[in-house]
Amino acid sequence: MSISGGVDTAFDRGAQIGCDAMQIFTKNNNQWRAAPLKEDAVERYHRRQAETGITPVVAHASYLLNLATPDDALWRKSIDALLIELERCEVLYIPYLIIHPGSHMESGEDAGIARIAEALNLAHERLPDVQVKITLETTAGQGTNLGYRFEQLAAMIEGTEARDRLTVCYDTCHTLAAGYDFRTPEGYAEVFKQFDEVIGLDRLTVFHFNDSKKDMGSRIDRHAHIGEGEVGLDGFRHILNDPRFQETPMLLETPKSKDMHEDVENLARLRALITE
Repeated sequence: MSISGGVDTAFDRGAQIGCDAMQIFTKNNNQWRAAPLKEDAVERYHRRQAETGITPVVAHASYLLNLATPDDALWRKSIDALLIELERCEVLYIPYLIIHPGSHMESGEDAGIARIAEALNLAHERLPDVQVKITLETTAGQGTNLGYRFEQLAAMIEGTEARDRLTVCYDTCHTLAAGYDFRTPEGYAEVFKQFDEVIGLDRLTVFHFNDSKKDMGSRIDRHAHIGEGEVGLDGFRHILNDPRFQETPMLLETPKSKDMHEDVENLARLRALITE
């Protein structure tokens, strides 16, 4: 949901289309820095959340961040920006800040993963009391993006000291594009068995529900509307009806116009897949 006009305005938009949970950027996604949140804006945010009952709200970090980069200046800039985002989430009582792990920029996967873990350790050290959990997102593996294999995410977590402060977001489009086929009952059972063995289902705290314009294993990240891509309705049906995830927020990141009618249609399609 857009925060145009202030962070609190996201609740008006969420309520308008019938959200139970939602995702926001807490600042302009295309800028490194942001003016501090004003006290009255924070108060309005909490009041509107109480009034609408939309919970949880999770945040997505700026796409500018790259914690895997070998470029020292960009790496330090990314850590500083991550700290700003964590502090904003803390003020807003947002439990999870979702980040794309980063791109190794030809330095190699092992070097990139080590760089991410080091950055996470520094962020945790500099903000020891923050309750917000950094949530690593599964990626499609486009270019030199890391996080397209469960083992890579597990290595990032393993290399971080405060592992209890890290969780994972499962993006349906990204995961299919990365080569995990969860569209059949058998495939679904196997993919989530792997996730549990490699990462642990207790770390899975958020789903991004996006269909995929590209097929399994394409390593290309292109979101499509629900049921109009290669994931298909069954891929979402399995997750929606899995009792293990009944309390896990599931969030749309599909394209939309100003009136958000696409969100309404996608939500309706997903809710129709739920069996009592």
